[in-house]
Amino acid sequence: MSKLRLMLLGGPGAGKGTQAQGLIEYFKIPQISTGDMLRNAVSKKTALGLKAQEYMNAGQLVPDDVIIAMVKERLQAEDCQHGYLLDGFPRTLIQAKAMVDAGIGIDHVIEIQVPDAEIIKRICGRRVHPASGRVYHVDFQAPKVANLDDVTGEPLIQRDDDKEDVIRKRLAVYHQQTAPLIDFYQHQIKNLVEGDQIPKYDVIQGLGDVANIQQQIIHQIESGK
Repeated sequence: MSKLRLMLLGGPGAGKGTQAQGLIEYFKIPQISTGDMLRNAVSKKTALGLKAQEYMNAGQLVPDDVIIAMVKERLQAEDCQHGYLLDGFPRTLIQAKAMVDAGIGIDHVIEIQVPDAEIIKRICGRRVHPASGRVYHVDFQAPKVANLDDVTGEPLIQRDDDKEDVIRKRLAVYHQQTAPLIDFYQHQIKNLVEGDQIPKYDVIQGLGDVANIQQQIIHQIESGK
């Protein structure tokens, strides 16, 4: 397969992280995470990292132009020469358009669709054993004894960011800021690029068996090359 530049879209809890891990192993391409890049650049005190650190120290979001520059720099690395999978970027329409302006290409966008009600059920049902990090789910992977860790018998907790009001806020942000990317990659981008620069766009239903969803995604990617 030739160079493969992938992007996953979908709400929080849609399964992007799980599917991304399988895809980078299958296609042997790196996962490009803006969060990882920021932490790496800051720790190495690169020029962009120092610039980003100034905003972070001030409690401000790192501006899009700094993030774009970091992504562009990261994609020059040797491990990206056969492709990459973008993780958590772009998040907004402004970032998506800036990517086009910066010449950062995408071959295939996969949207993982999961209804909000299912996402809320998935995330709100998580229970965690704080000491070990073991994760359970009240419906899909319940502990042997309700609300107790299987190994230690200690109480499980529901993390604050797994509570319903928090999840609803995250979904609202997704629909407001990130969902417009769906229209951008399906329609608007055709007015900005042409020919083989237009990414293929596929929708995968994110309900059901994880392995089956993975096979559907791989099939769409391989049939589109």
